[in-house]
Amino acid sequence: MTRPLIPLIFAMAATVVASNILVQFVLGDWLTWGAFSYPLAFFVNDITNRLYGARAARKVVIAGFLTGLACSLVGTQIEGAFGPLVSFRVALASATAFFVSQMLDVFVFDRLRHASWWRAPAISTLLGSTLDTALFFTIAFSAWLTVLHPATDVAWANELVPLLGTGPALPLWMSLAAADWCVKIVLAIVALLPFRMIVRRMTTSLA
Repeated sequence: MTRPLIPLIFAMAATVVASNILVQFVLGDWLTWGAFSYPLAFFVNDITNRLYGARAARKVVIAGFLTGLACSLVGTQIEGAFGPLVSFRVALASATAFFVSQMLDVFVFDRLRHASWWRAPAISTLLGSTLDTALFFTIAFSAWLTVLHPATDVAWANELVPLLGTGPALPLWMSLAAADWCVKIVLAIVALLPFRMIVRRMTTSLA
């Protein structure tokens, strides 16, 4: 079982590494380029689950989790203009959000695997992406959780601004979270057709 998973493990690891790099590059007011690469983790997870089952998908998730921890460890040792590139809270948020949301994706997909072909990837990714966004931005930037690491300055993320520039005044991190979530959901929908095509082709090659 492990050998067929190697390409998928590498794909998950590459997605995590790329996202950790691309998150450093800002796109507009609310996003980073990492918002566009990170959803591929759910895509890889769902393909693994469809082809090899939930147990195999969990192995791929763990590989991505360990890769993410390594990236965070490296990031905490690199000094940027405002301190380490990765703070303790961001590292904790990233690891927690990835592991919990990906495992939720595995669980939901497995429960829906016998439904219409699109239900499992669509619903599992929707729920996983929502949980991932909520956990990451709350743990990383919420003033409510300053106790996690008082030395991390999150004042900038809690400045009150109109939600996505037009809505009610809320902490900035909520606008960042909302924009990130919207990208994940759009990409989840767009990914359904490639998911179907890749699974069909790989199922044929495995037969």
